Amino acid sequence: MLRDIGVARIEDLFASIPESLRLREPLPLPRALSEQELLSDLSARARENRQPDGSAQFLGGGAYRHHCPALVDHLIGRSEFYSSYTPYQPEISQGTLQAIFEYQTLICQLTDLDISNASMYDGASALAEAILMAERTRHAGRVVVSDRVHPEYVQVCRTYLANLDVEVTGFGARPDGTADPEAARRSLRQGAAGALVIQQPNFFGCLEDVEALAAVAREAKTHLIVAVTEPVSLGLLKGPGAQGADIVVGEGHSFGVPLSYGGPYLGFMAARRDFLRNMPGRIVGETQDVDGRRGYVLTLSTREQHIRREKATSNICTNEGLCALIASIFLAVVGRRGLRDLAAHNHTRAAYARALLGATRGCGLPFSAPIFNEFTLRLPVPAEQAVRALADRGVIPGIPLSRYVPGMERDLLVCVTETNPRAEIDRLAEEIGRLA
Repeated sequence: MLRDIGVARIEDLFASIPESLRLREPLPLPRALSEQELLSDLSARARENRQPDGSAQFLGGGAYRHHCPALVDHLIGRSEFYSSYTPYQPEISQGTLQAIFEYQTLICQLTDLDISNASMYDGASALAEAILMAERTRHAGRVVVSDRVHPEYVQVCRTYLANLDVEVTGFGARPDGTADPEAARRSLRQGAAGALVIQQPNFFGCLEDVEALAAVAREAKTHLIVAVTEPVSLGLLKGPGAQGADIVVGEGHSFGVPLSYGGPYLGFMAARRDFLRNMPGRIVGETQDVDGRRGYVLTLSTREQHIRREKATSNICTNEGLCALIASIFLAVVGRRGLRDLAAHNHTRAAYARALLGATRGCGLPFSAPIFNEFTLRLPVPAEQAVRALADRGVIPGIPLSRYVPGMERDLLVCVTETNPRAEIDRLAEEIGRLA
């Protein structure tokens, strides 16, 4: 096998892994435990977790805390949903296929685009798959990405593209915190690009001018990809597809999927009809059986498990059916008006917090662009120091941006959702005011 693939040793297969990270000795695992011992050990470890008093948490940055109606948990716990698997046989999988079809419909309605799939892992990998899809139609070898896109999303994309000779070129922002269309135009003039990539709202919480950036993409004859990390924003904002986006991807966990200390997440992807045969994952379609009754089938499954490997658009294998079902039930329960109201609550509370905190002694707002439910706050002390101090008082004020961007040591990314009552926001302002 090694001879056929052209390497001398098994170790050569791991050449891309840095030497310092490779395992050189057996893992130092403890002895095997009995079931009773294991439960006791896990209980002891769980008691070490710290939960801030009052749960005053203002964390966002791609993972958002929202209330999930009890009906969602009740329905997804039914065995026909909870234990269902990939619908390979449509004649016995109509319920699963219909649920996926309805999920695709909801995503298309939210994004104002023609088609959607149902098998993306999370928002970051969905963005990487979107770039690959755009590159398959342009063959440009380059993609232009706003520096307002979540840094972790960009890193995932770089990892996907590392061995594919696709260059990632960044472009800068305006003083108000939004992506600069002129900077994007200059970058696109440097050579062909498979796509122009932005985030809405962007990583710093600012709302982008999608239509202006779409015009820049059209001028350069390339695709505009919009990443959405907070899909509740689509309850208020105009769908990116209606603003000129060609592909919209994002993270759907805000629609009822619990945070669960880091997953599972729910990536979504929608696009214009032109991308139908290039879209990765699965697409469920509606049809009729021989008796004229409505039925559902896997219309397109462009992965290597279904077609020849060299013709596959992706190696996505997991069916995110349960998470997609959670999102579908959540959206059906809250409805169109309910989602709009939920988004309005998020925006109103965040606007209140932004005005209050921006006027707090020693604080400032580095960006002036409109926001949805996140904003950047400049503190009188280093943000890391502030987070440690406030955590001891039972408040998690946000994410220090110095973790992602050099030079932003005093900047904090603050998120406010419907789970943060006004009293918590007032308390946050009071605690931050003590730092000056």
